[in-house]
Amino acid sequence: MNTLRNKVQLIGRLGQEPEIMTFTDGNKMAKFSIATDDSYKDKNGNKIERVYWHNIVVKNGLVNIVENYVVKGQEIVIEGKLTHRSYETKEGEKRYITEVIVNELLLLNTNK
Repeated sequence: MNTLRNKVQLIGRLGQEPEIMTFTDGNKMAKFSIATDDSYKDKNGNKIERVYWHNIVVKNGLVNIVENYVVKGQEIVIEGKLTHRSYETKEGEKRYITEVIVNELLLLNTNK
């Protein structure tokens, strides 16, 4: 049952080109957001569509796949775990970020 704890699976489209960061030790990290959508009918029968944006972080060997094959607008499947962190702005405001740390990635259509 431990493999089911804190597990996130999403299918969505990239909202921007992935940002690739290389650290001094040679390790890389990729960040991007994906959009998922949902729709329902309100009490008047009108279709309501919503888009949700998810912050995605990719580390280790999967970064090479992101760097070479993943582009804005591409549909992908990710699986990972949900994390939360906070930081303080220059103005002293505390901000919170929710991210998915990816451990599996599947490309649904390739644009490159």
